[in-house]
Parts: sequence; structure tokens; C-alpha cells
Amino acid sequence: MRRPPSPDDPAKARGAAERRGRSKERRAALRDELYERIARGDISIADAVKTMRKIAGRSQADYARLVGVSPRILIELERGIGNPTLKTLAKLLAPFDLEVGLRRRPKEPRAPRP
Repeated sequence: MRRPPSPDDPAKARGAAERRGRSKERRAALRDELYERIARGDISIADAVKTMRKIAGRSQADYARLVGVSPRILIELERGIGNPTLKTLAKLLAPFDLEVGLRRRPKEPRAPRP
């Protein structure tokens, strides 16, 4: 585990503060991107959950514990092989005030007739 910078070394303290600031900015940018992709409807549940976990700055095990699901369920979902229940999805989405919903699938372009 990392120790906080010593208060005796102001340069290290400033460097740590700058990294935290960049990290916070990166998470804010990821959050904006997540909400934009959700609005456009071009993000899978697996990608959305993985992005939410990264925004939260948590490992898979930590995020699973935070929302009250098994780490295995989260890992499988992020890999695209999980089959979570609606209740599990609701738990995973809750920290971001999101819910499971429906949308119409985009129509596939038809090939022109000869």
C-alpha cells in the first residue's frame, strides 16, 4: 500500500496532489463520455459497467463489494460472458443513478435490390 508523501517534502506532496487532480479530471471525462454514449445508445452493458467501475476508481472486487454482488458476477459481466439478473444489474447501475431500460434496436441497412 502506498504511503502519503511526507509533509517534510513539499515537492512530493505537490506531485501527489497533481496526480490526484489529473485522476479526478480523467474520471470526470470518463463520466461525461459514459453519459454521452448512453444517450446515443452505443455502449454495451459490459462496457458501461466497466467504465463506471473505472470512474469509481475501484478494482473489480472492491466495486462488487460496494454494490453488493459477487466479484465473479462482475468479472464475467465485464468479460461479456455473464448473464446477470435484472436485480444484479440494478445494483451495478445504482451508484450512477442509472436503471435498466429498453430502446429500439437500430435498423440494419438493407442491401439494394438488383
